[in-house]
Amino acid sequence: MKTRQLLKNYIFIDKDFLFQNPKRNMQKRYNWIDQARGLSIFLVVYGHNFPANEPYIYSFHVPLFFFISGMFHPKKIDLSAIKRRAKMILAPYFIWASALYLFWFFLGRNYGDSATMDASPIKNLIGILYAQGGGEYMDWGIPLWFLPCIFLVYVLRALTQKLKNKYLQAFGVSVLVVLGFLWPIYFDFSLPWSLDVAMVALGFYALGELLKPYLVNLSTTKTVLLLVCWLLINLNGFYLNPEKVDMYRSIYGNELMFFASGLGGSLAVILFFKIIPIFSFLSYLGRHTVVLLATHIRMLTLIKIVAFFIFGVTVFNFSELEKLILSVAQVVMVIPVIWLVNKYAPILDGKVKKT
Repeated sequence: MKTRQLLKNYIFIDKDFLFQNPKRNMQKRYNWIDQARGLSIFLVVYGHNFPANEPYIYSFHVPLFFFISGMFHPKKIDLSAIKRRAKMILAPYFIWASALYLFWFFLGRNYGDSATMDASPIKNLIGILYAQGGGEYMDWGIPLWFLPCIFLVYVLRALTQKLKNKYLQAFGVSVLVVLGFLWPIYFDFSLPWSLDVAMVALGFYALGELLKPYLVNLSTTKTVLLLVCWLLINLNGFYLNPEKVDMYRSIYGNELMFFASGLGGSLAVILFFKIIPIFSFLSYLGRHTVVLLATHIRMLTLIKIVAFFIFGVTVFNFSELEKLILSVAQVVMVIPVIWLVNKYAPILDGKVKKT
């Protein structure tokens, strides 16, 4: 009976969170990795409520996503693997994007900040395919930019894997990262699917892939020492960077300081949860990031609608504590959606049947 239930539970597998254990030749899930990603998605929600510490959050929370995804990049990739990854990432993106666009077209664009922008329905329809351009093209759901971008990162890494040896691969990754940094300096527009951002993100992704075995096998003492070191690197990189980082808009400030703070913050978070893997709720969030990305802004819309009908409030000026509470409320409100999606349409959470 237990065996049957276990098999049932693993009909759907998210490979971003799986790790191949060579000794047992089976895939193992690391709870502390889920928790690190869970914190990252919560920081995305919290950051979109514009807290005072938003600049610091932005210094590492998106690099953390890319780093963790890279930790579980497969050793070999063929065309069928890329097609499967497209089903896991691009299929839910286009479904959510289309649904959010329709909501925005018929209702959302007439209220709140969208009403003052006078955004073009045609441009926002194009934005579904372009997946870049800020509110002008993605007023219906800017957070979803991440999904096509992470797919391109996966493809870029697959291409560099075709190079003959690890040194050539490292050179190829480095060249792409530099090109990603140079693009916003010389060109005043973003590439489709955030390709320029994907090239920069490839650096974090490849380092996640490279450092995974060391992170998994670290002793507790070394984990604590490295946690302190990487946190200091993160803080120094953040304070020495003259500009607020925003990867979506290709704003990096000092590129070296950006990379130091992003990598330092990513490793500090991961090492923290390796020492204290007790936040099971974050683990749950870490397994359902697609639904959270797609719906958390709309949950804030619902909160504001309720506040309008109860209190007649149209202009909101939240305190720092209220912004934190709002973020928690948004996450809690998404949980029933996660349950419904995974019960009736798991593809919307990036889950595809194991073949």
